Amino acid sequence: MTMKRPVQHTAGAVAEWLRDGRRVVAGLLVEVEGSSPLDVGASMYVDDQGGIEGSITGGCVEGAVAQAAMEILETGGPPQLVTYGISDELAGTVGLMCGGIVHIFIHELRGAAREAVLRDLEALVEDRPAALVTLLDGPQAGSKLYVDDDGAVGSLGVSPLLDGNAGREAHGLLDEGRSSLRDFGEDGASLGSGLRVYVAVHAVPPQMIVFGAIDFSSALAPLAKGLGYKVTIADPRRAFLASRRFSAAAETVVGWPQDVLADMELGPRDAVLVFTHDPKLDVPAVQAALGTGAGYIGALGSRRTTADRNRRLREAGVTDEEIARVFAPCGLDIGASTVEETAVSVLAEIVTQRAGRQGMPLREVEGPIRHADTVAHEPA
Repeated sequence: MTMKRPVQHTAGAVAEWLRDGRRVVAGLLVEVEGSSPLDVGASMYVDDQGGIEGSITGGCVEGAVAQAAMEILETGGPPQLVTYGISDELAGTVGLMCGGIVHIFIHELRGAAREAVLRDLEALVEDRPAALVTLLDGPQAGSKLYVDDDGAVGSLGVSPLLDGNAGREAHGLLDEGRSSLRDFGEDGASLGSGLRVYVAVHAVPPQMIVFGAIDFSSALAPLAKGLGYKVTIADPRRAFLASRRFSAAAETVVGWPQDVLADMELGPRDAVLVFTHDPKLDVPAVQAALGTGAGYIGALGSRRTTADRNRRLREAGVTDEEIARVFAPCGLDIGASTVEETAVSVLAEIVTQRAGRQGMPLREVEGPIRHADTVAHEPA
C-alpha cells in the first residue's frame, strides 16, 4: 500500500465530504506577521456533521476557527477574513520563540467553488502539480479557480479579465513552486488594487535519488517520503534491490549512476545521496551527481572513506571546487549510532541546507524559528 503523507490524508477525507454532498467550511491561512507554526497556505476544514480535518497553526487558534466555521454553517453567513494574535505564552506551548499575528480566511465552499476545491484535493492526493486561486474581497469572496497543466476549472466570478490574469499568475507560480497573495484591480487588471487573491500551489515533489541498496537507504526512504520527497533508490545490482523494504517507500531502478541520472532534470529542491560503499560505484555516482543541478549532494562514509573517495575523484579529474559541493561525510553531528539515527542525521542536514541554516540548537540562536520563504503549498 502506498504511504500517504498527513496532508494527503486530510485532502482525501475532505474530498469524500464534498463527494458526499456535505456542506464544508474552509479556513485558509493567507498571511502571517511574526511567527507561526505552519506555513501560509495551511488549511482546516469543518463539515456539517461535526467533522474537522487539517490544521492552521498547530493548535493555537484551531478552536476559534472551528467555532467561526460552525457559525457559518448554522447561519449561512458570508466569508470572514479574521485576524488572531498568538500570545507569547500560547506560542511557547507549540515551540515558538514568540507570538505572531495570523490572517485566516474562513468561508463556506459553495457552488462552483466546490468542484474547483475537489479537483485541487484530488491533485494533492495524487501528487499532481496544481494551483487553487481564492478570491478574498468583494461580493464574490470565496470563489475559486483551479489551475493545472490541462486548463482551469471554476471562476472567481468577477470578470473574464480577472480569471485570465489570475490564471496566468497561477501558472507562473506553479513554475516557481511557491504560493502567494496577489492584488488585482477591481476590474481584474493586473496593475491595480482592490481585489486580493490567494494562489495556493502544490508543486511537483522534490526528488531524492539514493544510490546503493543498503540498510541506510531503506531507513531513510520512508522518512524522506514523509517530508514530501519522491524517492528513488538505484543500484546496478538487481539482486540487492529485490527486497520489499526498498520498494515500500521508493521507486527502485536497476542501473549505473550515470545512466540513472542521464534523463533526470534536477534542481535546487532535489537531492542525490551516494550510499554505495563500493569503490566501483561511489566515484561514478558522485561524478554523475555533480553533472546535475541538484541542490544537495551527499556521500555517506567515515572520514577515512571520504578522504579516499576525494583522492579517487581528483584522479578522475574532478576539481576541488566540485568536490566542495559534496556534503561528505553527510549528516549533522547528532551522535547517530544506528541506521535509523543516521537517516535522521542526513535528512536534518538536507533540511538545514535548503533553509540556509546552520543546524544549531534553537536555544542557542536568536531570530525566527521557521524559515520565512514559502516554496510550496500543501494544506495541512
